Amino acid sequence: MGQKVHPTGFRLAVTRNWNSRWFAEDKDFGTMLAQDLRVREYLKRKLKQASVGRVLIERPEKNARITVFTARPGVIIGKGGDDIDALKSDLQRIMGVPVHINIEEIRKPEVDAQLIADSIAQQLEKRIMFRRAMKRAIQNAMRAGAQGIKVAASGRLNGIEIARTEWYREGRVPLHTLRAMVDYATSEALTTYGLLGIKVWVYKGDLLPNGEAPVETVSREEERRTRRPRGERQDQRRPSGRGRARKAAGAQAENSQAQAQGDSSQAQAQTAAKDQPQAKEQAQAEAKPQAEAKGE
Repeated sequence: MGQKVHPTGFRLAVTRNWNSRWFAEDKDFGTMLAQDLRVREYLKRKLKQASVGRVLIERPEKNARITVFTARPGVIIGKGGDDIDALKSDLQRIMGVPVHINIEEIRKPEVDAQLIADSIAQQLEKRIMFRRAMKRAIQNAMRAGAQGIKVAASGRLNGIEIARTEWYREGRVPLHTLRAMVDYATSEALTTYGLLGIKVWVYKGDLLPNGEAPVETVSREEERRTRRPRGERQDQRRPSGRGRARKAAGAQAENSQAQAQGDSSQAQAQTAAKDQPQAKEQAQAEAKPQAEAKGE
């Protein structure tokens, strides 16, 4: 079976960039990486209700700059900036260096893969049907301007005994096109039946160095505009074994029906031919007494 590569790692340095942008010597690399992981776990737990899509960590000289991309910046900043000051002090304690926090607002949360995955996970934890949650997220994303979206949910869906995976897709989601801007994210929903996994792919279009649309995309759009509804296609392909059996059975039934109709029409014709002389003799017998009565 073919397995799907991680869309973000596949496009790094092509159309995507790293979420941790810093360099370190070999002796310090492990410590700084562990600090990054602790910071991300802390922000995920602390800002669970703030709709955080992405966290960018940069390390200038003896400093740290953290950029939080969120759809609800007011929840992070708080009243008068009190919440962000407390958050800043906690992050400085974790990282051990002065920390600067920047808040960036996500203009279209409907097409952000991480926000979509978190939203579906929260709905599943509230016992909402997974199909309804997935289809609603797909409709909102396509309405907001996404060119394609795919959503997959796996686990004991609806509390069934055997875990399974179900997915829905609308539009195009190219997985092996490097210039395609595919946003990918995962999330988890903790339910009474166990853990459910959510995966989301959002295709936002192609990215070229000069900012122009690729030729293939333009030709597809023109083809969609000029395409007209066609009539029924005469399928010239050879049917499979079951198709041939059904076709032969249908032809045999039609032949037997036509033969039965022919036999019935022939029987009617023979009956009419037999009845014709009897009717003639009866007419002659009736006409003879009338002629004798006229002669008298």
